Amino acid sequence: MINKDEFHHFNYIKKEELSGSMEGMRYMLKKVTAEEGDKLQVTIWQGPLNCVKTPAEKKTVKELPFSPEGVEMAADWLNEQYLADKEKWEAGKTLL
Repeated sequence: MINKDEFHHFNYIKKEELSGSMEGMRYMLKKVTAEEGDKLQVTIWQGPLNCVKTPAEKKTVKELPFSPEGVEMAADWLNEQYLADKEKWEAGKTLL
């Protein structure tokens, strides 16, 4: 599980995409520009493949406010998604 009190990556995401994994659930956080301003885009997919090699239809995307609070919301959402489908994510560790 992601500890949102230690998940302080906002300054990093301002400049670069952040990717990681949690027990077979891969994720990426990145800044995207929309008409209404910058957003934090959070993408999850089942491992073991990286984001580029995973088909779009196998990914789930959520947009959040582009702020430190948005990063905390992303940590909460990632944990919720992991717990909601834990068996799927853990199976992603051994697919290859």
